[in-house]
Amino acid sequence: MEEQRPNGGLTVGIRFRPSGKIYEFDPGPLILARDDRVLVETERGPSLGTVVVPPRPRTTGGLQRVIKKADARDLAREDQNLQREHQHERVALELIRSRELPVKLVKAESAFDGSKVTFFLSTGDERVDVREIGRDLAQRLATRVETKQIGARDETKVTGGVGPCGRELCCSSWLQEFQPVSVKMAKEQGLSLNPSKLAGMCGRLKCCLRYEYQTYVELKRGLPAAGATVQSVKGDGVVVRQNVLRSTVVVRRADDQVEVEVSRDDLVERRPDA
Repeated sequence: MEEQRPNGGLTVGIRFRPSGKIYEFDPGPLILARDDRVLVETERGPSLGTVVVPPRPRTTGGLQRVIKKADARDLAREDQNLQREHQHERVALELIRSRELPVKLVKAESAFDGSKVTFFLSTGDERVDVREIGRDLAQRLATRVETKQIGARDETKVTGGVGPCGRELCCSSWLQEFQPVSVKMAKEQGLSLNPSKLAGMCGRLKCCLRYEYQTYVELKRGLPAAGATVQSVKGDGVVVRQNVLRSTVVVRRADDQVEVEVSRDDLVERRPDA
């Protein structure tokens, strides 16, 4: 029998895939702990998930209920589904190659109860109607099929990998949602604008460009920009560059063209550019 306790209006956070979004569920009378595998009811039917946020007081209502803790039969079915997914992927690959379709199969995902298979397809920057592929796969597999077209970032998140830093990709290990990234963020941090160095495994700008961006913006506040004319105790001149992490600027003195490093405290007055 399941271990139970009185329901005190609690919620648990459950994740269905690594680095996926965390969803809140009502644990009911079940006693759950972090890393417990559980069977829950979702809009797509029953699904296996993992508790990543232990029970805590509920702040919202209308949550779906945790059905039960996963048992050996549930885990065995999960293994069967994984094997079935590999078979489905082989069938899909044969279909895509035989028809020379401009799509890339990223992953096949089977519903826990085996009632449906979802195929994640990537088409690069093109928009391709993948509904016909879905109909053909449904005929071959004799089951319900859903096709989802995903972008380059989502494709990398699903497939995973190791980044240039030597660590597992942020998007596939812990990053739950993608945030906008721009070249401006690289400029603010004084990074080389070499596209090959700024691009991640997905071919888009690296997500990590966001991590220290706001810190650089704050540190730059109060520092004169490159090209500004300043007066300092070390001499007057024009700012050549900023050393953001040191909170200093390098000034080329007007009288002898020597470059000197100047801190905020060394600045006497800042004049508008001529």
